[in-house]
Amino acid sequence: MQKVLITGAGGFLGKYLKQGLIAAGYEIETIGLAREKNDITCDLSKEIPEFKNQYVAVIHAAGKAHSLSRTVDQKQLYWQVNLGGTENLLKALENSNQNPQTIIFISSAAVYGLDNGENIAETHPLKATDPYGQSKIKAEEKIAEWSKAHNANYFNLRLPLLAGATPPGNLGSMIYALKKGYYFRIGKGVAKKSVVMARDVGNFIPRLFGQSQSGDYNLTDGVHPTFAQIEDKIAAEIGAKVKIKIPVFVAQIIAFIGDFIPKFSFKTRQYKKITSTLTFSDDKARKEIGWSSRPFLETPLNA
Repeated sequence: MQKVLITGAGGFLGKYLKQGLIAAGYEIETIGLAREKNDITCDLSKEIPEFKNQYVAVIHAAGKAHSLSRTVDQKQLYWQVNLGGTENLLKALENSNQNPQTIIFISSAAVYGLDNGENIAETHPLKATDPYGQSKIKAEEKIAEWSKAHNANYFNLRLPLLAGATPPGNLGSMIYALKKGYYFRIGKGVAKKSVVMARDVGNFIPRLFGQSQSGDYNLTDGVHPTFAQIEDKIAAEIGAKVKIKIPVFVAQIIAFIGDFIPKFSFKTRQYKKITSTLTFSDDKARKEIGWSSRPFLETPLNA
């Protein structure tokens, strides 16, 4: 049975990656921290592991997720984990004389550095200015360079909002606030967002093994629902309601006040992200590598 190495298998997307690979008939070997019960215990941000097995493919999903970073140390951690971890992984593959056919890097649509825009394609300049987006850009470059030098196919998968059971990040915060009854909708919630089901990503990735293509690819559900549609779909699924609706001008005032309160989570930047359309085109992935997906609005989070 062919072996596949996964980093970040203990994360939200990681569980879907494992399920997809097992269903496709691959044997999995995981690498990560001891608390995550991995086959290989290693902190990639600080160590270069030694691999004893040969892998047909490597999936690099480990990384520091996008979150607020206020201090120099917090910002540096993105570089240490996202770029340094990638460099250490590639060095370990080289030291162990690995020659995987395929390397897949779980990147982010944050590399474009945009707060608004429609149908952003992979040809768009990478303008991220925050340490998260910048470190992902550099990691993508390292993956491409190493793969070309070692005759491996590579896929930098740029993901938008990830949906699934118990999601992290913004969707997780939305679910929590809806359950507690203090979630509020701004205006009519007409801004559109790109979403992708985590299970679709996990089930699709084994289909990339052995493909002759390489490159950068956006993956979305192809529908790009409005914020109100996302809110209503999740609320209905968890048996809640969007009870509070506030006018746009009120939200602007609250966000402005929040800018002057350090621990206040709703600030002007958050307001702009919620009320601005930001969608990404996955036409390239559908045409070149056979990407297909289920629409978020019609798919239960745990499906």
